[in-house]
Amino acid sequence: MSIAKTMFATLALCTVAVSAPAFADKMKATLNAASEVPPNASPATGTADIDFDPASKKLSWKMTYTGLTGPATMAHFHGPAEPGKNAGIAVPIAPASSPSEGSATLTDAQAADLVAGKYYVNVHTDANKGGEIRGQVTK
Repeated sequence: MSIAKTMFATLALCTVAVSAPAFADKMKATLNAASEVPPNASPATGTADIDFDPASKKLSWKMTYTGLTGPATMAHFHGPAEPGKNAGIAVPIAPASSPSEGSATLTDAQAADLVAGKYYVNVHTDANKGGEIRGQVTK
């Protein structure tokens, strides 16, 4: 193969690599009792590290928490809602235990709400049925 052909083939491969799909958007939710609506006195805290691929609409998460008043009974992504507002369940998180890892494919409307900052993560317990810790999903 001539040097010119080798250089052309290398350039073509580089062009393909550069035009590959973008990586998932990195998001996070910092969970605490003060963010609940209404707030409660739980000492629990947690985080949800979230990846969202806009092309496939795949939502993936890794959630951890400590200090709940009892075992988690449920955990969910809720939305659409701004901080300080409540909303219905959008995506269940199962298992609700810590650590928890999972994924789901969102609808177009869900994806738009997530990207607009209108989703939050909520962990429920028997002592706090409406939610013990909560965190808004942010970029």
